[in-house]
Amino acid sequence: MIYIGSLDQGTTSTRFMIFDTDAELVASHQVEHKQILPKAGWVEHDGAEIWQNTQTVIKVALEKAGLKGGDLAAIGITNQRETTIAWDCITGAPLHNALVWQDTRTAEYMQELSEVNKKSLIHKTGLAIAPYFSASKMNWLINNVHAVKVAVQAGNARIGTIDSWLLWNLSGGTFATDVTNASRTALMNLETLDWDEDLLNLFGIPRSTLADIRSTSEVYANTLETGPLGAKVAIASIVGDQQGAMIGQACFGIADSKTTYGTGNFALVNTGTSIVRSSNGLLTTLCYKLGDAPAIYALEGSVAVTGSAIQWLRDQIGIISKASEVEALAASVADSGGVYFVPAFSGLFAPYWRSDARGVIVGLSRATTKAHIARAALEAIAYQTRDVMDAMAADSKVALTQMRVDGGATANNLLMQIQADVMGIEVIRPKVIETTALGAAYAAGLAIGAWKSPQDLRNNWHEDRRWSATQSDSSREEKYQLWKKAVERTLNWID
Repeated sequence: MIYIGSLDQGTTSTRFMIFDTDAELVASHQVEHKQILPKAGWVEHDGAEIWQNTQTVIKVALEKAGLKGGDLAAIGITNQRETTIAWDCITGAPLHNALVWQDTRTAEYMQELSEVNKKSLIHKTGLAIAPYFSASKMNWLINNVHAVKVAVQAGNARIGTIDSWLLWNLSGGTFATDVTNASRTALMNLETLDWDEDLLNLFGIPRSTLADIRSTSEVYANTLETGPLGAKVAIASIVGDQQGAMIGQACFGIADSKTTYGTGNFALVNTGTSIVRSSNGLLTTLCYKLGDAPAIYALEGSVAVTGSAIQWLRDQIGIISKASEVEALAASVADSGGVYFVPAFSGLFAPYWRSDARGVIVGLSRATTKAHIARAALEAIAYQTRDVMDAMAADSKVALTQMRVDGGATANNLLMQIQADVMGIEVIRPKVIETTALGAAYAAGLAIGAWKSPQDLRNNWHEDRRWSATQSDSSREEKYQLWKKAVERTLNWID
C-alpha cells in the first residue's frame, strides 16, 4: 500500500492527514492556533506557532497510523491562501505576525488606488479591489514594520503565503509557491503565470522577496531528515485550500463545481483553459496546473464568514458551548421566527465586495430565543452561498441543478437541508468531506505516479448523501428577498 501525507494549514487549525491510494483516511491529527485580534478588523496569526503545530500534527498522525515518515511516498501542502507572512531567510524567524485573509486594515489603501490601476489589477489578476488579497498586506508589512523594511533593504526578507513558509521550513530553505496561491496575491498575471512587473511596482514589492511560481503537482523538494518526518520525503504538491477541494472532488471537467464549507464558504466552477472574466462579482482564479499540462482556470465566489459565525455564537455570545451543538439548538424551532443574521464582521465578499459593511441581526421580537438566532446563523450560511451560486449561474450561463459540497460544516445535516431549500436544487455530499486535504494528497500522488491520471481520482469519488428542496418556490423567494433586505442594512456602516 502507498501512503500519501497531506498538510492542511487552515484559518483556525493545522492538521496532517494520511491517505492510502483508495483515498481512505488512515490517520490524522489537528491542533488549533490562536486568533490574534489587535484592533477591530485586524486578524493575525503567529507563524512560529503554526510551524510548531505543523511539527506536532505530523508526528502525532504518524504515531496514530503506526508509520514512520519514510513510509510516506510523498506529502502535499494545502493552505489558507491570501494570509501573508514575512520572515528573515538568515535567522528563519518571522518578522511579524501573519496578516490573515480576513484582515481589513488595508481597505482604505485599496480604495485609494487610481481608477486606472484598479482596472488594470482586475484585468490582470481576475480579482476584486479588496484588502482580502496578499499584495496590500505585503505593502503594509514593508511600510509599517521596521524589521521587515530592514530585512528587505538587506536582501534577507522572504514574503509569501503560508504554503511558502511551510515549504521553506520543511525543506530547509526551498522558496516556492504554486500558481493557485500566487493567483490570490493580486501580483500574478493570469495569462503569463508570473509576477507582473507593473503590479509589483504599484504595490512596492521587490521581486526578490517573492517565491518562485511553480505548478500545483510536482516535486518541490525533499523534507529534512532532521524535521518532523524524520526522513527525506518528496514534497510533491502545493495547492490553495479551495483549489485543493476542487481536486479532491474530482472537478476536472468544464462546468464541474463544488462548494466548501469552512471558516468561510468558497464556491468554484471549472472553466477549463479559458480565462472567464466575471460580470457578477465573482473572481477569476487558477484552478490547478498539473505538472507540464496547461493551466486550468475557475470562477470563484468567496464568502468571508460562515463557519466562523458558529464559532462567534460559541466564543463571543456563548449561546452554545461546542460548535456541534448548533444543529440540535437550531432544529428545536421550525424556522428562524423572522430573524435574519448577516455576519458581515469584516465586510462582505462576493458578490458584493463591500468593506464598509458590518454584521446585523434583524427581525428580532420579544419571542426571539437563542434557538432562532442559531437557526438564522445556519440560514445565513445558506443564503450567502446562494448569493454566490446565483452569480456563478449568471456568469456561466448554465442553470445549476445540483451542488457538490464538502468541508467540516457539511456534517450538519440540518444545514444541508436548509441549503437545498434555499437553493431549490439537490445538494450532494461525498463520502470524504475533507476534500481540501485529499486534493493536496491527490496532487502529490499524481506527481510521483501513485495515481496515473485524473480519471483514477474520479473513480475514487463516491456519494454519501443528497438532499432535495422541500419548500415551495414562492416561499423560497419570499424568504430570499427578506435576506436581501437584511443585507442592505449592513451597507455603509463604516464611513
